[in-house]
Amino acid sequence: MIELIVLDVDGCMTDGRITYTSSGEELKSFNVKDGFAIVQWLRLGNKAAIITGRISPIVEYRAKELGIPYLYQKVKDKKEALLDLSQRSGVALEKMAAIGDDLNDYRLLESVGYSFAPADAVEYVRDRVDYVLQKGGGQGAVREMIELLLRKNGQYRRYIEFWTGE
Repeated sequence: MIELIVLDVDGCMTDGRITYTSSGEELKSFNVKDGFAIVQWLRLGNKAAIITGRISPIVEYRAKELGIPYLYQKVKDKKEALLDLSQRSGVALEKMAAIGDDLNDYRLLESVGYSFAPADAVEYVRDRVDYVLQKGGGQGAVREMIELLLRKNGQYRRYIEFWTGE
């Protein structure tokens, strides 16, 4: 059973574009459907973390908004951060799943129990993960990953029941 998901930001939670205003302020767009699924994942008693190579107050804000308790920013070695996360969360690597889209995610992806890449991830990563998603980064890939994991964990029915009562 997967207990903790690890999310990359640029190219997974977003489409990978970074926009700057004329005053130098950074803008990112997040998919609301991904956010919905992350909140429900946590509501079901699972855990979530963000590990990203960049640093942004926007990411900190989004993590707080969604209730993601583990946030690692400006990470050079994502596998090292993953090992720290395992220790801090008490979750073994084989009970983690991760999504990543580029070469800097590779060592992290190969270390977890189940690995995912958005449809538009770089080829090297797509060829080496457990599952390539149909959706692209920032286009619902995170939700697709979560719904697959909920099915795998036997939690999908409860996920649906929260909103439908069925």
